[in-house]
This record gives sequence, structure tokens and C-alpha cells, in this order.
Amino acid sequence: MHRLLLLGTGGIAAHHIEEFARIPECEIVACVDLLPGKAKAFAEANGIARHFESLEEAIGWGGFDAAINATPDGVHKATTLALIGAGKHILCEKPLAPSYPDALAMTEAAESAGLVNMVNLSYRNSPAIQLARKMVEASEVGELRHVEAAYRQSWLVSKAWGDAMTEPQWLWRQSTAHGSTGVLGDVGIHILDFASFGAAEDFVSLKAELVTFPKVEGGRVGEYVLDANDSVAMSARLKSGALAIVLATRFATGYANDLSLSLHGTKGALKVETDGNRSTLSACLRADVDKGEWRELQLPEVRRNARRFADALISGENGDPSFRRAADIQKLIDAAFESSASDRRVTVA
Repeated sequence: MHRLLLLGTGGIAAHHIEEFARIPECEIVACVDLLPGKAKAFAEANGIARHFESLEEAIGWGGFDAAINATPDGVHKATTLALIGAGKHILCEKPLAPSYPDALAMTEAAESAGLVNMVNLSYRNSPAIQLARKMVEASEVGELRHVEAAYRQSWLVSKAWGDAMTEPQWLWRQSTAHGSTGVLGDVGIHILDFASFGAAEDFVSLKAELVTFPKVEGGRVGEYVLDANDSVAMSARLKSGALAIVLATRFATGYANDLSLSLHGTKGALKVETDGNRSTLSACLRADVDKGEWRELQLPEVRRNARRFADALISGENGDPSFRRAADIQKLIDAAFESSASDRRVTVA
């Protein structure tokens, strides 16, 4: 039995409780939260044996083999390096770090220590994206020519998830002074991973434009200056030379939380759609190409991230998506910020 520490008891923590409840080889044995009383309440509500109000306390106790790092983005590096120093395997929430140099430092530390290191890029759980990648690798669509990927959210115009102009959980995401890197930093890692994983190849260059739209008079709500980017659009080239169009936005009125990916090749095409729960994969292949007809495919069962993390703990062989994969995507995010600021295409080595 692998004993897990849950570091952070915010909104995403419930997801990890649910995911690891399905894994008989793992047990969450303790949780940590800095806010007084929060870890205790979370532990009691979820049947967790121990709770701590600092990571140092938990490491001093030491009764765990691996940790789920569900802390805010800005403290991923410090907390992860502390866990690595204690010899603990880690599943970290995305993004791994706010910048590529920090993400690389975390990657190299985990790899040097020989520890299992994975990042919870949750849309890898979609059976549609997993099957699409296999079909691309099997050359069922031929050589890729055009890729379109989009992550559409609407919480800046819809109150389905709450009021973006009054609630702190949404306000901080619009304020760089509060640690936000905007829609690009928040969900850009998802759509860039989704696109390149589905295409089964990496991006080599990109040209990006970031936009921050006016939302309230004066551009601020109390202590929150609403200056983080709300939308990003980019054109990119894949290693094969295929052209990709990628966008992410919080102003996609009519969409809640939707990812889509179209992969067009010389022999056929695939369309992936998911909202994190439901997934569909449609294909236009063989005789359907001449008729422009699409058929929805049956999706297989897939190993979810929690299962892959457990399997990596059991085997001792690192799983995917790894820290290095997340660092590589962070390099793309950094390049997009650079491209938008300089108004030029950036090559990604």
C-alpha cells in the first residue's frame, strides 16, 4: 500500500480524493493546509487519519511515500523541492511552475533524486484524446497538415460558476499582482498539451497575441487590478511542418469549459471534443473523405492520471505526463508571452 500526503485542501483536493478512492494500492493518509483548522476539517470530512498545518510538520512526521501537490501555482516550486529533499514521489497540479527555468529546476531535481514525478494534466484522462493519438501514430490520417485546438470558457460573461467580478476565486485569476498569468498560464498548459499530445508531435515555433479586455470602469475591483490576459490566439508550426491554430479564452459566451481538437491529414481527419467529463471522437476516413462525412467512434477504457501515478509508484518507472513534459509545455507558454510582447514569431528549441 502506497501512503499519500495531500498537500493543499482547496477546490481541486476533492478531485484527488475521488480519483484515488478508485485506486486500491494507494491511500491518502494525511493532509496539509496552512489555514488554521482547514486541514482538520478536511480530514474529518474525508476520513483522513492525520492532518497538519505546515509541510514541515508533515515531513517531520514522514509517514508517507508520495505526495499530491495541490497548492496554489506560486508555491509549487518551493513545496515540491521540499518534498524532493525528503525523498517523496510527487504528483503535482498544473502548471508545474510559473516559468520554464523554475519548471526545469524542479524536473532536474526530481530526476536526479530518482523519484516518480508526474503532473495532473487532467484532460489526458479523456479516452478520445488517447485514441486520437494512437490513430495519428498509426498513420490513419496520413501526414498532418492542419491542426486546430481551442479551450473555451465563459466565466467572464456567465455566472454559471459564480460572479467573476465579486468572488475572490475568480478575481485573483484576473490579477497579475495576485499571481495570475491569465488564461494563457491557467489553461494554456492544457490546450498546448492537448494539441501536441493528440498530434503526437511537438511545436517548434509560434506567433501569439494576448488580449486583456476592459471589464469594469477603472480596471480594478478593490485590491484586484484586472490586468491578466483574458484571451490568447496563436499560430504555430509542428515539427512535421503542419500548421496549428490554438486559442484559449474566458470570453467564449455559450461555452462552459470545453476543449476541442481537429487533426487534418493527407488521408483523413479526426475531431476530439471534451468538457472533462464527456468525450467524443469523430473521424472522416477512407471512403468518407470524398463525401465529407464524419462518424463518431466508440471509445475505449483508459488509465487515468491517478492510475498511471499508482502504476509508476508500483513499478518504479516514471509515468506520463511527467515533470519534463510539463516543463516543455511551460517553455511554449513563456514563448507565447515573449511573442505577444515583441510582436514576432518565436522559435522553441
